[in-house]
This record gives sequence, C-alpha cells and structure tokens, in this order.
Amino acid sequence: MSVLTPTAARPQRWRPVFGYWLTAYKRTWRGSIFGRFLSPLLFLLSMGLGLGSLVNRSAGGVDGVPYLQFVVPGILAAQAMWVAMGESTYQVLGAIRWQMQYHAMLATPIGVDDLLLGHLTYVAAQVTSATVIFMAVGACFGAWASWWVLLALPVTLLTGMAFAVPIFAFSAKQESDSGFNILFRFIITPLFLFSGTFFPVSQLPVWLRPVAWVTPLWHGVEANRSLALGSPDALAVLGHTAYLLVFIAAGAWVARRTFRGRLVT
Repeated sequence: MSVLTPTAARPQRWRPVFGYWLTAYKRTWRGSIFGRFLSPLLFLLSMGLGLGSLVNRSAGGVDGVPYLQFVVPGILAAQAMWVAMGESTYQVLGAIRWQMQYHAMLATPIGVDDLLLGHLTYVAAQVTSATVIFMAVGACFGAWASWWVLLALPVTLLTGMAFAVPIFAFSAKQESDSGFNILFRFIITPLFLFSGTFFPVSQLPVWLRPVAWVTPLWHGVEANRSLALGSPDALAVLGHTAYLLVFIAAGAWVARRTFRGRLVT
C-alpha cells in the first residue's frame, strides 16, 4: 500500500492556485484575446509598415534588413515584458491587500512556494498565449524571415518571466499602487525605448550601452532578432537564454523571501 507523504503531495498544491487564476480569467478572456490580436496588428501597421516604409526608403532598412523584419522580433520580446508587468502588479498587490486571495489560500494546506509557483505558472501561460498570437499575426505580414522564429517562443517566454518574477517581489513590498507608476514611468518605459527594440543599441551614447546590455529585454530582443532573421548565432542565443534563466532564478529567490516576509512572518 502506498503512503502519501507530505513531500509526495506537495508538488500537487500549486495546481489549485493556478486553477483559481485561470477560473478568474474566464470572466475576461474575450476582451483579453481581442486586445492581444489588436496590439500586434497596430504595431505592425504603424511601426513595421508605416515607419518601416520611410526607413527602408531613406536608409535601406536597418543592418541590411527591411525595418519590418528588424523591429517586429524586438516588439515581440517587449510585448512579453508588458504582459508580464500587467499580470504581476495589481493582481499581486490585490491578492495581498484588497481581495486577499493569498491569505485565503494560505489558510489551506497551500504554502507560500505553492502560491508563488501556481500564480507564476498562470502568468507564464498568459505570456505564452500573447506570444503565440503575436507570432501568428506577424506571420500574416511576412515579419519572419525563417522558421527559426519558432524558437523565439521559449526565449520570449523567458523574457517575460525575467520581468514577472522580480516584479512579483516588488509588488509584494508595496502598500499602495503608487509604486507602480514609478515602475512604469522610470523603468519599464525607458527599457521599452532603449533596449534595442526600435534601433540598434550601438546608436546609443557609449555610456548608456552597458545599461541596455544588463537588462533582460535587450537579451530577449537580440535572441529573437537573431532567430527571426534566420541566421542565429547559436552561442550568442544560448548566452542570452542563460542570462534570462539566471535573472529568473535570482528574482525567484528574492520573490520567495519577500512573500514569506509579507505573508507568513
């Protein structure tokens, strides 16, 4: 007869947490899916085709490729960052202070680690669905030069999670949503503009380039662009992927400590 030990049962406990967030999402999924089709469509029309036609006509593209194929892999990575931020700020703070779902979950055998794993798995599912939709819309516009772009899906997921996990820790430290304005205005928006999404980082001032190089978005953009253009440097892509994994691991350590400090002690 098998004996159900705590260590055997523990891996199952994140599933109810994931199920809760998925059930809540069923109330809003139609608007969410519509927005995720609309967002890449607008970016492709405005930046890829609109601005892209001017760039191609005046400069012959960027780095020898049409601007559409240069910019869209970067926007793909940037969208993962935005989705991750959207899912990791108000929902986390609300689950701690306003609706207090985390406290209700912790009143059951679910632990802090299960709570984190279940909620982060839900965020990963959201980033994945947004990425798949973006890639499908991009394919309709001829934004991808190679089937290698399919490998951009896991890279983009890692890019999103490299933001989601540390933002979980940040959100758990907040007492109100005012901190999210600072996060949005002074961190996320500058990263969106200066991490190589719209132009090569080599065009930035020399003193600003190292700032871009340490951000997870730049690594996601570079890996995606290399894959989408069909000439990936395997060593470089692996390096970018390893950096994102290290960033996620460090963020998970901080998030675990922050959640324990906020919810348990």
